[in-house]
Amino acid sequence: MNVVTTISIWMIPCFLLIVLVVATWKKIPTYELFAEGGKEGIKMAFSLLPFLVGMIVSISILRSSGALDALIDTISPLLALIGIPPEIVPLALVRPISGTAALGMTTEIIGNHGPDSFIGRLASTMQGSTDTTLYIITIYFGAVGIKRMGNALKVGLLADLIGIIASILVVRMIFG
Repeated sequence: MNVVTTISIWMIPCFLLIVLVVATWKKIPTYELFAEGGKEGIKMAFSLLPFLVGMIVSISILRSSGALDALIDTISPLLALIGIPPEIVPLALVRPISGTAALGMTTEIIGNHGPDSFIGRLASTMQGSTDTTLYIITIYFGAVGIKRMGNALKVGLLADLIGIIASILVVRMIFG
């Protein structure tokens, strides 16, 4: 077993042990605080449920209606000119909305094209280089009652766009 694997296996247990030792040394009631955090987590999960259901329904409608396929068919000639595989577009569009849907698409892409293909590597890199911006804003901002989220949305979507472009460029440079 190499050093990196050993460190990664022991990192979290050691961190938890250090937290527990320091908390005990400072006489902090760790178990009580853990139980209180669990109660708050369950309350938060129930408050997030309506927002989560709304996102899942929206994604299902987008995919089932054929709107996503129509968009891809429309922009495929442009993508071919700049060397972007059209199979990657659904992932790029869905990733800011839902991590679960994006993971399903990544799995499908890798299943169809293979993990060592250009498209498989691009899908994997894109999955790790972008975030679920709309999901995060909808769920967390909605849960705490933030109504004005314009700047956060702009910055988050810009970061996703940069992640998508960087994924394409890096995978093309390394594996293209």
